[in-house]
Formats: sequence, C-alpha cells, structure tokens
Amino acid sequence: MKRHTIRAAGVAALISAFCSLGGLSGTAIAGQPQPWQLGLQEQASPVMGQLVSFHNLLLVIITVITLFVLALMGYVMFRFSAKRNPQATKTSHNTLLEVAWTVVPVIILVVVAVPSFRVLYFLEQVPESEMTIKVTGRQWYWDYEYPDHNNIAFSSYMVQEEDLKPGQPRLLATDTNVVLPVGTTVRIQITAGDVIHAWAMPAFGIKKDAVPGRLNETWVRIEKEGLYYGQCSEICGVNHGFMPITVEAVSKEKFAEWVEQAKLAYGTPSREVAQATPAR
Repeated sequence: MKRHTIRAAGVAALISAFCSLGGLSGTAIAGQPQPWQLGLQEQASPVMGQLVSFHNLLLVIITVITLFVLALMGYVMFRFSAKRNPQATKTSHNTLLEVAWTVVPVIILVVVAVPSFRVLYFLEQVPESEMTIKVTGRQWYWDYEYPDHNNIAFSSYMVQEEDLKPGQPRLLATDTNVVLPVGTTVRIQITAGDVIHAWAMPAFGIKKDAVPGRLNETWVRIEKEGLYYGQCSEICGVNHGFMPITVEAVSKEKFAEWVEQAKLAYGTPSREVAQATPAR
C-alpha cells in the first residue's frame, strides 16, 4: 500500500512539472482583486457579462437619480430660504406632483425589474452541459470531483504564507487548482459535508451556497484562459477566511492532456489509496 501511495505522489509531481512546462502555471492571472480597484473584476463568462451590463445600467439610473435629487435640494434651499421667502406658502397639495412622484418611481422599478429577471433566469437556468464537476465544501478546504473523467477527485487547500511561490497571491492560492477548459459549458454541482459554505468566483459571476444534504447547481462557460481566484463567501467557522478557490482555465487540448495525467494521480485507484492515507 505504501508503494502505491508513493507512486501516486510521484505522478502528482509529474503533473506539477507538466503544468509548469506546458504553460498551465504560467498562465496570466485574469481574475484577482487588485489594490485600489474600483468596480467589478473583469468578466470571464457570459453570466458575468450580463451581470456587468446590469450593474452598468443601475449605475446610470442611480447617478441620474442622485444628481436630480441633489439639484432639487439645491433649488429648494436657494428658492425657499427664509431670506427669499419670509412668508411661508400655504400650499398643501399638488395633484400633478403627487401623481408624478408616484408614477415615476414605478416606471424606474419596471425598467430595473425587466433586465433583473432576465439575468436571474440566465443565471439559474443551467444549459445543456458538456462536462460536470462536483464541489464539496469542508472545514476548511474544498473537495472536487470530475465524474465524467474517470472520477478524478482531489482536495484543495490554501497555500500557507511561508510556502507561497513568486506570483501566488496570499490567501488566494491553493495547492491544487481546479482545471477547466475554455469554451466549454460546465455544470457545477455544489454541496457541503459539514456546515454551510459558499463557492464564489467573482470573474465568473458565481456565488452559490454549499448546503449539507442539498445539491445546488450552477454553470460556467469560461471565455479566456487564465488563473481565476475566489473564496468561501459564507461565514463557516474560525478558518472561514482561509479556504480559497483557484480555477485554472486552459485550452481544450491542454485540458485533455491534464486529464490523462490526473487520472493516474487522482482517478479511482488513487482515491482508494488516498482514503487509506492519514489526513493532513
């Protein structure tokens, strides 16, 4: 049994070397918060694209409302000051104004509601997928399974600060990345093994709760290669802030190569060995 464990570790090391030589680890970072960043992360999926468009629409509406209210307050303070208006008006009702301030907000809400429902439907309606991965949140790391690829399965832990390599972001890098192909519709099944977690990837527009005993679904179609970082977004315990997510998006050709290597290290035979190996 020990010999098999050593063999699996050796294959895992070969995968790491393959990633470095094949350009997987050297992929440009695309989804990561930046110092002094304003606004959302750059979109990397159709869902995030729609969320960004909806956000921009809301930004315009909110800006117009804010400027209008600011101008109205300025006008009222100037026009109806005590100096210019020593005798206060006795007016108590204005039918036109009362209709306007009731109808206009309704129109604004309808304008907001239509694209909002469209985005929600697009988000929740999982299209026909080309592959599936299963995500399980645990205290405090993530388990991943590829049921369509020889049941590849592994755990992903945060890289400790003293073990960080050049270019790896603190509190976001993981020892094992989730590798996904670009231009592929991926169904993501999310659950938890202990408490409620939340699998969140800002660049993909995904934030889905991982609930024990429940299987939630979402989807992603990554548009460009790169490294994308996320974190658990549910307060799940003392180490809540230390269970990041790293997704490595590669071409379909490189993904096929990775699958062949990963089958040896993380496929069904290796899972049996892993279960017999003491936990970290």
